[in-house]
Amino acid sequence: MIDKLEMFIALAREEHFGKAAESLGITQPTLSAGIKALESQLGVQLVWRGSRYGGLTPEGARVLDWARQIVGDVRTMRQEMRAVKMGLSGDLRLAAIPTALTKAAELSATFQARHPGVHFTILSRTSAEILSMLDNLEIDGGITYLDNEPLGRVTSVPLYREDYTLVCAETSEFAGREGVKWAELEGQPLCLLTPDMQNRRIINQHLAEAGVTPGPTVESNSTVVLVAHVATGRWMTILPTKMAEFLSVGKPLQVVPLTGRRQHHAVGLIAPYREPHTPVMAALLTEAQKVADG
Repeated sequence: MIDKLEMFIALAREEHFGKAAESLGITQPTLSAGIKALESQLGVQLVWRGSRYGGLTPEGARVLDWARQIVGDVRTMRQEMRAVKMGLSGDLRLAAIPTALTKAAELSATFQARHPGVHFTILSRTSAEILSMLDNLEIDGGITYLDNEPLGRVTSVPLYREDYTLVCAETSEFAGREGVKWAELEGQPLCLLTPDMQNRRIINQHLAEAGVTPGPTVESNSTVVLVAHVATGRWMTILPTKMAEFLSVGKPLQVVPLTGRRQHHAVGLIAPYREPHTPVMAALLTEAQKVADG
């Protein structure tokens, strides 16, 4: 039944029979047959069908919760048995908000030094995508904001608190200063992350509180793209301090603290709320406590 539950989770995630089948590496008829067999075993209709996928029935929505729990438990059991036999090994899938990618690298590097048998896949995603992927068992954990928008039921370990700086060219009027007030950014040529990023929503809040109307002429979901635009000398951007310092090294740029009302948001590692965690994820949560900024 586990394989059929995994098919059902994929269908609920993709909301399309063809895409779900492709994500699993099987044919669409195989997927359809698997869903029908699961419905037959459970004695309920799980999916509304017409000419195409029509969503989950009320029973299907309830079964989806059980499916995620059961498949997650089975994966935990398999990892635990492998760890007993071979030590910590296997694949660990993480997704991180773009501004936390440097911390993700630090965490994976220190963890893999202790457990070289673990292979990491690290994706850059929005905070909303991270929660969705966690629910759908597409990732094992995420690095995201902990205290700004609702997370739901997860296990979390704080890693650091984020503060913000202005990144500008060395020729900028703000270069060389000890600090810049948020209010001074009114009318300045900004390039910022796209509005679907929680960091952008935080930045918008800070600007609004300072009486500044955000009006970026360039938006991107990539911090690299933002800093590349700043390097042309025509724009400036706002980034968390650590990411700003990392991306500015070796470039004709300056990182200037933003002053005034300072609100620091916690960023940390999250994992599905379950006991026990997989051996690899339990070890990663422990490692996260070690690498967390004091």
